[in-house]
Amino acid sequence: MSLVSQPAPNFSAQALVDDEFKTINLSDYTDQWLILFFYPLDFTYVCPTEINGFSDRISQFKALNTAVLGCSTDSVHSHRAWTKQSRRSGGLGELKIPLLADFTKTIAEDYGVLLEEGMALRGVFIIDPQGIIQWESVNALGVGRNIDEVLRVLAALQFVAEHNEVCPANWKPGRDTMIPDADGSKSWFHKHGNRKLRST
Repeated sequence: MSLVSQPAPNFSAQALVDDEFKTINLSDYTDQWLILFFYPLDFTYVCPTEINGFSDRISQFKALNTAVLGCSTDSVHSHRAWTKQSRRSGGLGELKIPLLADFTKTIAEDYGVLLEEGMALRGVFIIDPQGIIQWESVNALGVGRNIDEVLRVLAALQFVAEHNEVCPANWKPGRDTMIPDADGSKSWFHKHGNRKLRST
């Protein structure tokens, strides 16, 4: 069952934050947007490309009043050890985002991404400032996520939340939006109805 439009399951757990161990709660992110992403395991292969991808783009998320939080079922000690390994050798290096330690596996279970083997699928959730999940996407273990797509959907969700308009397929910031009723949408269809929707 999808969690979209539902209150985000609460959590409180230790996390690695700037090379220190701190307790993080969902309530810490009140009044801002939150990207919560799960990954399977520390010291694996696809995972560091995703984690470093989110970390490297943190300024873009911050510009959208959004925090980013990674989570796996590993311990905070494992997280820290992985950051001591260089990127050139498959490690994380210095991170600009916190990593939650869901060692009891309850967070992954609450968000519906826990596998029987005890690891999480590649789930990502966008939670609004009111604590409501507005978007979720879950990948199989072998396929990494697209950070550009997370940023695109985040921008679209924020636009919809601020304006009485909606975003058509492949929308990106700066493109035309739609008035969400039969009459209001006519201007968009009149302008774009005979064109192929752009993906870039």
